[in-house]
Amino acid sequence: MNLITLFLTCADQAEADKIAGKLLDDKLAACVKQAAITSDYLWKGKPQHGREVLLIIDSAEDKFDQIEAAVKSVHSYDTFVLTAYPVVKASAGVEEWVGKELA
Repeated sequence: MNLITLFLTCADQAEADKIAGKLLDDKLAACVKQAAITSDYLWKGKPQHGREVLLIIDSAEDKFDQIEAAVKSVHSYDTFVLTAYPVVKASAGVEEWVGKELA
């Protein structure tokens, strides 16, 4: 199993809670952390500034497509940004914990 950390921004706390719950209920994530953030970005060629909730998701690489489909089924954005990064190293027991939770 290859561990990954995913990042996903959500429109608000309610959406973040809904997505986090779905990922955990469907055993697609072992842990979902949430943080209130401000975002500056371009949308349709114009600078935007807004408040969002960032999800930091601990999972396995082979779950990415299922995670993306689950997010798509409930996310409010036309184009959401879900990115995954490989975990190069983790503290003892993390890979075993994630593997057991996602089985």
